[in-house]
Amino acid sequence: MKTFLNFVWETLKIVILALAIVLPIRYFIFQPFIVKGQSMEPNFYQGNYLIIDEISYRFREPARGEIIVFKYPYNPSERYIKRIIGLPGETVEIKDEQVFIFSQDGQKTVLEESVYLPETDITFGNLRLALAEGEYFVMGDNRLSSSDSRSWGVLPRKNIIGKVLFRLLPFNGISQY
Repeated sequence: MKTFLNFVWETLKIVILALAIVLPIRYFIFQPFIVKGQSMEPNFYQGNYLIIDEISYRFREPARGEIIVFKYPYNPSERYIKRIIGLPGETVEIKDEQVFIFSQDGQKTVLEESVYLPETDITFGNLRLALAEGEYFVMGDNRLSSSDSRSWGVLPRKNIIGKVLFRLLPFNGISQY
């Protein structure tokens, strides 16, 4: 009986130690996310399993081009994945199938997206939107199948959960971002 109780006690200590390590990591540092939908194709597909870094944005602000997971502003129980296009204080304009960024001092730049978008992709829309402090403009990489800032407006900073760190599944697509 004493041997059995020792076994139970040792097992319980291992379980408690494992939970003490895993739970804080899972809830405060890294979080899994499974892609649903086509909005980020060709970079992420339905069913891709991603690891989200929740801690980086506690020490720095999100940057243009980063892929983030966030709470949808009109239904915070839904999670979306998009790419950051416009930063606080900038103005984003979509015109003639191009995305223009106007800095706070008025400098106009054409957004260079050939790194992550196929050249055949077109950004539809006719929009000009000024971003206030703490507001971001986000879009999916599959511009024809994405519900994003073009349709529902700005993304508040408080809704950002974190940035995509790794794609773990499928195994042949493992990569770091």
